Amino acid sequence: MQVVERPLRRRLPSERHALTHRFEVSGHEGYITVGLYEDGTPGEIFLKMAKEGSTVSGLMDSFATAISLALQYGVPLPALIDKFSHTRFEPQGFTKNPEIPIAKSVMDYIFRWLASRFLSIEERDRLGIIRRDEDGEPVDVSPVRAQLSVVQPTGAAAPGAFVNQADAPTCSDCGSLMVRNGACYKCFNCGATSGCS
Repeated sequence: MQVVERPLRRRLPSERHALTHRFEVSGHEGYITVGLYEDGTPGEIFLKMAKEGSTVSGLMDSFATAISLALQYGVPLPALIDKFSHTRFEPQGFTKNPEIPIAKSVMDYIFRWLASRFLSIEERDRLGIIRRDEDGEPVDVSPVRAQLSVVQPTGAAAPGAFVNQADAPTCSDCGSLMVRNGACYKCFNCGATSGCS
């Protein structure tokens, strides 16, 4: 007799706790609602884009249903976050969330926001979610930053060292902190420059 394994769907109870978050990416407003299992882990999501028309609303609704089914059939949330965070398409740009000030797309924002609420601090740091202290100031998450920015007595940086520059701008394409490259700045995340060739 052959045993056939079938995936099991873990449905949410009829009454469940949920978390709703309003977001904005480059002026495009939306809402994400996350339905939670009894243990506080997400089991479904609903996405609603405000004033975006029936096509976008339908696509977002269908995408949310697919992600919800994936979660209920046991796909780990970190796997989904790794797949969809940092995807780049319009609309992209500034947000009103201090933890995720720039999003590369609505999908990027949604999945990095999910990471900020449901993943460990180490995973959030890896995804570029900015930690803030009680006063709202960014927290330096690099434990070796002090070692990396040590300058040798000759005035040259130590070999392979990253010297953090207080005047370095953020990348206009992806929002990462740029690094001085000659008279200009270069983004190590996406390769963009501050205008120099």
